[in-house]
This record gives sequence, C-alpha cells and structure tokens, in this order.
Amino acid sequence: MTLFKKNPFGHTIFLKLWLIRIAGLLTHRRFKGFNDLQIHGSEILKELPETNVLFVSNHQTYFADVAAMLHVFNASLSGRDDSIKNVGYLWRPKLNIYFVAAKETMKSGLLPKILAYAGSISIERTWREKGQEVNKQVKMSDVSNITKALDDGWVITFPQGTTKPWKPIRRGTAHIIKKNRPIVVPIVIDGFRRSFDKKGIRIKKRGILQTFDIKPPLEIDYENDSVNDIVEKLEYAIEQHPSFLKVIPSKELLSEEELNKQREWRY
Repeated sequence: MTLFKKNPFGHTIFLKLWLIRIAGLLTHRRFKGFNDLQIHGSEILKELPETNVLFVSNHQTYFADVAAMLHVFNASLSGRDDSIKNVGYLWRPKLNIYFVAAKETMKSGLLPKILAYAGSISIERTWREKGQEVNKQVKMSDVSNITKALDDGWVITFPQGTTKPWKPIRRGTAHIIKKNRPIVVPIVIDGFRRSFDKKGIRIKKRGILQTFDIKPPLEIDYENDSVNDIVEKLEYAIEQHPSFLKVIPSKELLSEEELNKQREWRY
C-alpha cells in the first residue's frame, strides 16, 4: 500500500486506515464493556466476495449502528467467530467498506465529517430535509456513487432511511439492487436505541444486551422480481414488515416510543 494511494472517492487510504483504527479503539468498549454485543452469523461474512455486496439493516441510531458493523465485519474477517474480543483486528481492517448516509447528517459536526471520510456515501434525502417532509428528485450522482462503492467493495444501507421502527422501505434501495445485482445480506440489530442517544454518540444506559444477527444472502431473481417484490423481501428480511406488528402488543409499542423520546439527547 503506497502512502498516498486513494480510493475511488479520492480519499487517501493511509488516512482512512488510521481514522478507522482510532475510531475503532474509541468505540470498542461501547459494545464490549459498557454493553454486551451478541453476534450471530459471522461465518456468513467469511464466504462473501470482495466486492458488490450490499448489507441491508434496520436502523436504530445515526452512528453506533455503523460503528458496530465495522467492528463485527473486521473481527469476523480476521478469524473471530461471533466475537469482537481483542481489538487486534483493527490493525488491518477492510478498507473498502462504505455506508449510505444522509448528506445533512454527515455535515452536522466534526465527528460526522470524520466518519464521512472513513467511508460514507453521502446522499441527499428525497423525502425529508431539515426536519420537514419534502418530495425531491433523486440525484443521479448519488445513485452512481453507490454503484461506484459496490464496484469497489461492500456497502451498508438502511433502506428505511430513518431510525424510527416500522417505517416503509425506500424503493430506491430496490432499484439499486435491480441495477447492480449485488449479493444482498440482511442484518437485524437490537438494543442500540436503548444503549445510546438517537445519534449513537452519548451512552444513555449501560449493561444493555445488544444483538447483531447476520442472515444468509437473500434469494433475488434480478430478471423477474419487481421492485415491489424486492421491497417486500427486504421488509421481511430486516423484520420490519407490517405483519410483525401483529405479534407485538400495542401497549408495548407505545411504552417503547415513550422511552425513546426520553432517551433522545437534547443539546
């Protein structure tokens, strides 16, 4: 690796390497110390190709979700089974992992800008801006950047586009799948919104059981599955299909929503 080699987005690999190492060291105890992250399915990661892999996940915090994924991915690739014990895996991390994030979120402070350099594909939301509902045209440059990232490595996306549960899957994710034909790996996380504030920066409560379930790649017929078919498969895969609500008592949902409001970090 040359000192000033750059990735397809013009980021210096050497600088990105050290940002990941430092951020990883600073965040490790959030998942292995303050809280207990239980991982299932890490063996799936070891069988994946180097490029054109799309991870789809439910979303609970802005930044902690991605931080946990970087820990789990790199620990698994270094030979650990369902564990992030011993941060030695950070010394040689996989450097072609990217994550899709809202551009306004990644410009909201110094830390988000650092995280953006470490692997963000920043896109403009077409449905929400500065807390207001909008209806904007998809920017083709955003779509092409996701394609560029898939061509170079792995991409993490949160197809609901929000940390609120049970929101619909954005159809743009299905269009990207149809266009690029990636291997689609679902991930289901839990416990993060109970551990951290909405941004995933401030620790709200310790001793929380966090779960991280990696599922086998989805079976997708890229020729015949419609966008709606793919959306439905994604909803079931990340356990956000409306039918899941039928088995969760409404009282429990209301209680959880009230707790989430209390846990929001107000500054």
